Amino acid sequence: MIEKILLAVSGLGHAEEMLKNLKEIPSIAQAKVTVLHVVPSQATSAGMTTKLEEGNKIIANAVEYLGLDPSRTITMLRQGEPKDVVCQVADEIDADLIIMGSRGLKRLQAILSNSVSQYVFQLSSRPMLLVKDDIYVKKINRIMVAYDGSDAAKQCLQLALFLLRDIKGSQLVLAYVNKDLSGKQGEVTLAAAEKDPVLAGAIAEAKKQGVQTRCITSMGKPGEEICRLAEDMSVDLLMLGSPDRRPSVAKSFVDIDRLIGSSLSDYVRVNATCPVLLARTVG
Repeated sequence: MIEKILLAVSGLGHAEEMLKNLKEIPSIAQAKVTVLHVVPSQATSAGMTTKLEEGNKIIANAVEYLGLDPSRTITMLRQGEPKDVVCQVADEIDADLIIMGSRGLKRLQAILSNSVSQYVFQLSSRPMLLVKDDIYVKKINRIMVAYDGSDAAKQCLQLALFLLRDIKGSQLVLAYVNKDLSGKQGEVTLAAAEKDPVLAGAIAEAKKQGVQTRCITSMGKPGEEICRLAEDMSVDLLMLGSPDRRPSVAKSFVDIDRLIGSSLSDYVRVNATCPVLLARTVG
């Protein structure tokens, strides 16, 4: 499911470390990787030359650190607006996953500071793995999927199982937040969860692929609860479905509701204390 990865590097953050951990997973070890660095336009030709030289060093350092197979690696140094170029390259290579660093800025801050990761999240329909600068990146062993039975959640489940199925001793955590504030909260036994109309199908799929599963239910504001549960469970990766609500003809327009409204995915990407993979579905 993940055969082509786009890694956008800036010389800062933990995106490279995240990819290094991912490449240790058997199901993703042979994925092709494109390492991209984008140099914004400079006022002078001398300034551009300096930035291009710096960009080449950033790419070379990333490739050396990752120990990538040259036959399965493409390096790209591009000029232009970083947020636009990342989206363009992702489409060019038909990326299955975009990995980027993120400062974890809140919605309005991200808009005002011209955040690249926020813009790419806004406009790309591809899965994105965001790695904040202030978190600790761990080897992937326990993945939490925020699961509500939606198409986006089901896509997350499939991605999680794809990653976990070949990792010895791995664990899938299914977290279901009940928004209507009814029912019990806490860990649910598999026997009980198998009777739950939301969780039953996910558990059956995990069993079929031989992945150990735990189920947690909670009540309250979904964003806050998802982040809390991920921290309490000390997960290595949090996965969340993020439907693309806009038709393709509106891609060039800012989705104000998502950027400054009450977007669940936006809240989680800012507040989670672990890397966040946002799986996208059109709808």
